[in-house]
Amino acid sequence: MQKIQVIDSHTAGEPTRVVVSGGPDLGKGPVSERRKLLEAEHDHFRRSIILEPRGTDYLVGALLLEPSDSSCDFGVIFFDNVMYIGMCGHGTIGLVNTLAHLGRITPGTYRIETPVGIVSATLNQDLSVSVTNVPSYRKAKSAELVLADGAKIEVDIAWAGNWFAITSNHGKRLDLSNLDELTRYTWQIRQAANQQGFEAVDHIVLWQALERDQTNAKNFVLCPGKAYDRSPCGTGTSGLLACLASDKILKAGEKWIQQSIVGSQFQAEFDWVDESNGIILPTITGRAYMTSESNLLIESDDPFAMGITI
Repeated sequence: MQKIQVIDSHTAGEPTRVVVSGGPDLGKGPVSERRKLLEAEHDHFRRSIILEPRGTDYLVGALLLEPSDSSCDFGVIFFDNVMYIGMCGHGTIGLVNTLAHLGRITPGTYRIETPVGIVSATLNQDLSVSVTNVPSYRKAKSAELVLADGAKIEVDIAWAGNWFAITSNHGKRLDLSNLDELTRYTWQIRQAANQQGFEAVDHIVLWQALERDQTNAKNFVLCPGKAYDRSPCGTGTSGLLACLASDKILKAGEKWIQQSIVGSQFQAEFDWVDESNGIILPTITGRAYMTSESNLLIESDDPFAMGITI
């Protein structure tokens, strides 16, 4: 019987499952190479802890690793119900709060090696976490997509550790009561983006500006596995900031409050890496809360040991 020690948390409503021990031996190479090895030779591990009957389609896993880069304190590989994620903002917050819960870290700044580069995360005295993401930028502005139903929409394509199609030109009501329509619509956008020149796009962000309660915007984010993000999405907010910065709507150091579809919030800001090319360094601040400590058990004769794939 295999035993996998995990700690579950939620960041602004979105769950993270940190694998503390029991993961496969991936060697000591760069985290980017170990991610490839995990996918190629041990994908059953991802499926067993994320898919039903042990997981859910909206759960994000975080495999805690020793870093290969000596300047880093930790390494991590993120994954969900369908794929491996380059970077995960809410998951990084969940990881840092989990390490604090375990007593492994105290307030301070830590460097974390991810498959797409090094990020830094500061555990603040109030237990909030400020994550400085990888350099982010907008690749395409107002790219026109033709949806399956013939409708047209303009989206910005942005990189922020994952690839996003981002738009406020959607005309949809961003409310949980409209969840089915939002999911249908954003899935059409993803399919159109993948078929019309943006094959790598795996996240979709619908957003709208707000002018109440000092909140700048509200969003709906569709994740790769067709589940919606309960949090405001750290990498999605990073991508949005790259677009706002390029359009001179948001200035370096200016605070941005991003609200999720469930009403939770992240605070965000950015510094310029290369203003002439629109490359920013975004920082996202939020808080994760512990929800459970457990050992996942995998019996060799369990017909669903490796999860239920839909």
